Amino acid sequence: MLILGLMSGTSADGVDVAVCDVRGAPADLSVALLHGATYEYDPPMRQRILVCCDPAESRVDQIAALHVDLAEVFARRALDAIDQAGLSPGDIDLVGSHGQTLWHNVLPSGRVNVSLQVVEPAVIAERTGITTISDFRARDIAAGGQGAPLTSIVDWLLLRHPRYWRAIQNIGGMGNVTFLPPLADASTPPVAFDTGPGNALLDIAVSHFTGGALNYDRDGRLAGQGRVNEEWLDELLRHPYYARDYPKTTGRETFGTAAALDLVAEAGRRGLTSAEVIATLTALTATNIADAYQRFAPAPIQEVILGGGGRHNPVIVGLLRQLLAPAAVMTHEDIGMDSDFKEALVFAVLAHETWRGRPASLPAFTGARHASLLGQITPGANFADLLGRR
Repeated sequence: MLILGLMSGTSADGVDVAVCDVRGAPADLSVALLHGATYEYDPPMRQRILVCCDPAESRVDQIAALHVDLAEVFARRALDAIDQAGLSPGDIDLVGSHGQTLWHNVLPSGRVNVSLQVVEPAVIAERTGITTISDFRARDIAAGGQGAPLTSIVDWLLLRHPRYWRAIQNIGGMGNVTFLPPLADASTPPVAFDTGPGNALLDIAVSHFTGGALNYDRDGRLAGQGRVNEEWLDELLRHPYYARDYPKTTGRETFGTAAALDLVAEAGRRGLTSAEVIATLTALTATNIADAYQRFAPAPIQEVILGGGGRHNPVIVGLLRQLLAPAAVMTHEDIGMDSDFKEALVFAVLAHETWRGRPASLPAFTGARHASLLGQITPGANFADLLGRR
């Protein structure tokens, strides 16, 4: 099936589109990325998203409007990507849309009771004519799971090494890891969870210190101008999330704008420069990942595969190589996968599995009581044809 995946992450910097050819079934599933594109949001749209993620600033009318307006962006960008791939909408069987997470509610017990993603699937189905599958997290949460991480099923299906334990580490707004046993190990279950803040705290601090001129620390240049305040870093690593056992997830409700600005204010009271703040938050990203490996990895990790925007930051990558030695640290590109479009590809795969009637969440990853068939189907103009070919 030709399936288009749509993803907008916690960094809220744009929509990723992956046009994929998905065939087969586990354990012989094959996925080919035919075309990938990233479309950055214009500043007003990004600001609307960030406001709606903040319960102290957002209103229900703003969230309702974003639900529809962002869907128009998703639909337009889906059509753009289809055209750039040399295809027509009629060639695409399904759209798998993650939407945009506004709130992922983690209770004090660690249980997740709701995860809200906006982007109205009916708008996508109407504008493109393509049957759209969305709202992938809700069913897993209803089954007692965290609703995340959902990327881990694709890691499990596609990225296990024949002999080595691998860690598949995403560094987006949040960080998440999948610890994968080798293919030769048929008895040890995989483990997956959110490691903590990835780029989110760092990006917000960069935007604050540059007056909005920069949204992230390109190539780690700002971090390279400062020194890590080790005393403050040690205090930051005492946040209770890091010691909480898996399965666990987190998001902007814990490590978002309010938390970042509180840290900026605290740094001011400590007399730290902006460069020292950026350097320390950069070190926090790498160190909380390494700390998670030390606490929770089921076995010594021999290969670490980095994905997400954080893999472009040489300071983060350099720190991880130091902290995770002797494990080999590489990127998805080193093993033949384009990391920029991996998460969009994941939602193409999840849409495929839902359409084929197969569960795509694993209790080992999310903590749910059982595996679940994920997502909700919004028929497009091609729906009857799809049913005829099912």
